[in-house]
Amino acid sequence: MARKPRTIITCAITGAIHTPTMSDALPWTCEQIAGQALAASEAGASILHLHARNPENGAPSVDPVDFAPFLARIRQASDAVVNISTGGSLSLSIQDRIRPAMTFSPEMCSMNMGSMNFSFHPLAARYSEWKFDWEKTYVENSEASIFRNTFRDIREAATSLAPHGTKFEHECYDISHLYNLKFCMDTGLFKAPVFIQFVLGILGGIGADVENLVFMKRTADKLFGDDYRWSVLAAGASQIPMATTASQMGGHVRVGLEDSLFITRGKLAESNAQQVTKIRRIVEELGNEIASPDEAREILGLKGGDRVGF
Repeated sequence: MARKPRTIITCAITGAIHTPTMSDALPWTCEQIAGQALAASEAGASILHLHARNPENGAPSVDPVDFAPFLARIRQASDAVVNISTGGSLSLSIQDRIRPAMTFSPEMCSMNMGSMNFSFHPLAARYSEWKFDWEKTYVENSEASIFRNTFRDIREAATSLAPHGTKFEHECYDISHLYNLKFCMDTGLFKAPVFIQFVLGILGGIGADVENLVFMKRTADKLFGDDYRWSVLAAGASQIPMATTASQMGGHVRVGLEDSLFITRGKLAESNAQQVTKIRRIVEELGNEIASPDEAREILGLKGGDRVGF
């Protein structure tokens, strides 16, 4: 009997978009981030995509001091692959954003493959009261933000992290980002096979529909042939439908409260683990098996959990 396809589930635990007011389930203290990450791992996520938060008010943080406590606990209690974001915050320099990855030398980190008008300002109109003073202004100001990822920024991140043997999750928010990645590969910045995360449904990027996913996949096939592995994340209500479609197209999937606060339309998720459990059930019922952390390491060519710095 042929072996069933293996699907990697990534869970993005907290991110830098949603704020504490938007959901009581969103983790922002070190204890909450660690606890939800471990629960997501137990539910079937083999990769944990991690941001940090200020433990006093939940604001996005790139301070390694805010990463250290939950990284240590995750390492102690789980064999999941840790993926540290280099997205950080829209207003920070690339030097600030790569500092956590430089400090902790994870198996993976994210790499955004182009600049864009990454905005979530419409969320501000949904709330009349906020838990913390910083939240409303932060959300509203994303309307005027450019998420900067120039070719120089990408080169600086790639060359700075190259000695760490860290594999990149290349986040591509539009077709042009695939061409940017191809250029960077042709100039020697990244070696095959690369791991591409198709990002759908972010305001400022490509929309979350099946036609766009097929277009992204077809373009990646043309540019990279067999030299890439891929996954899909979709924002908001599109999260589970697009992940389901990706799993049946041969791709991997990402869920988590960074990308959507909901478990179904109009109903807030209780936790990251609840989203992982849902997509795992769907993927398994459709005939795939969920990749273990070690299987994910093999599929993606990772350096191994014994070579991290935390």
